Amino acid sequence: MYREYGQVVAVTNRSLTERPFLEQIRRVCEMHPDALILREKDLSEKEYEELAKKVMAICAEYKVPCILHTFWRVAEKLECDTVHLPLPILRQFVLEKQNQKNQKYRESQNLSIPESQREIIQKIGTSVHSTEQAQEAQELGASYVTAGHIYATDCKKGLQPRGLDFLRQVCAAVDLPVYAIGGIKFDETQWMSLKECGAAGGCIMSGMMKA
Repeated sequence: MYREYGQVVAVTNRSLTERPFLEQIRRVCEMHPDALILREKDLSEKEYEELAKKVMAICAEYKVPCILHTFWRVAEKLECDTVHLPLPILRQFVLEKQNQKNQKYRESQNLSIPESQREIIQKIGTSVHSTEQAQEAQELGASYVTAGHIYATDCKKGLQPRGLDFLRQVCAAVDLPVYAIGGIKFDETQWMSLKECGAAGGCIMSGMMKA
């Protein structure tokens, strides 16, 4: 599945599936993508948590890494070690974690309390739409970024795609894996272009949800 050109990341969208959603998740996992991002932005945190439990169980069955989206507290609760955060939420996450570390340090100094267990979240991705955002993401400690939208897509109707030159610029601007997103299909020529730009891989939504 184009792995000679980079990693293939599945991205979910319940509104695009014709089958029951969990049935479609199973079909996607049978394709063995390198990861699956559970991106269901319309759900409340509680609704997302309930869905995430089921999706994570299916992903675990097929040994497909599951990346939770937006709700990092849910990721911690469910012990998911990778989360994808919109850049504004990543900023908040970093600030809150720094405050927690400062508090823990003060407590350990004053009360001899040992450091707590390791952080559950080990990898964080974020979406970027400019080289400046990509550089900020790197400074904030992101593990990877998705850059887009690269090609025209129904998910961004009326918005001009940023194109391959943009992808090339983002890849050159940071020392992070960059994944193309937006209009990415099961198209070998397209994937060759992504690799030539320096991308680590690409994210497929529609193709995965309609497979």
